[in-house]
Amino acid sequence: MTNATPMIMLLIFILFFVFNWIKVLKEYERAVIFRLGRIHFKSKGPGLIFVFAPIDKMVRVSLRTVVLDVPPQDVITKDNVSVKVNAVVYYRVLDPNKAILEVQDYQYATSQLSQTTLRSVLGQVELDELLSNREKLNSKLQTIIDQHTDPWGVKVSMVEIKYVDLPQEMQRAMAKQAEAERERRAKVIHADGEFEASKKLKMAADGISDNPVTIQLRYLQTLTEISANTNTSTIVFPIPMDIFKTFLAK
Repeated sequence: MTNATPMIMLLIFILFFVFNWIKVLKEYERAVIFRLGRIHFKSKGPGLIFVFAPIDKMVRVSLRTVVLDVPPQDVITKDNVSVKVNAVVYYRVLDPNKAILEVQDYQYATSQLSQTTLRSVLGQVELDELLSNREKLNSKLQTIIDQHTDPWGVKVSMVEIKYVDLPQEMQRAMAKQAEAERERRAKVIHADGEFEASKKLKMAADGISDNPVTIQLRYLQTLTEISANTNTSTIVFPIPMDIFKTFLAK
């Protein structure tokens, strides 16, 4: 029994190392292996892999898309308006080896790069462009950030500006501007309506002047409408003498 004890201890020791070497990676995970300080040729996973500790050291890297919420940044636009801008960055790791080797912390680096790029790009545009051309600015931000993260093996797929927080005085000024614009449009529409009405009246006057009987029929129609809509028994209505010219001539 005494001779079997060292064998049992050795077997337990070997099993401990074997189970410690076995690692299971999920479908969206990859393992970057450092063997004696040098990186393995290719990342491993998913599934069952062997990491021969203490010779090997494993670093897990997720390949899923990460949603990075960029905190509000103080931005001074080209026309000297101070605003706070918040954005969302969507990125994922394409090359796990580069993400670990080329930068100390790719998540923190991507976050800091997004913040500085947001301030830099939006500081070159005016407030009106910032509010109206968000799609163009989103595309520009995505291109710039992606160019800088490409050496890290990180792909930035999309950048979206969430909201622009304006100062109170700027909000009041924009509200007054919008109200003035609505009044201007209302006056233009009213003037266009008056112009169209005047053209129609002119056409009607020309038609009546070409055919005098038309004005007589219009007077008779007006009399019919008045008699149907009034409760009085006496109606005083001016009649032009041109209506009686035919009878006077006879």
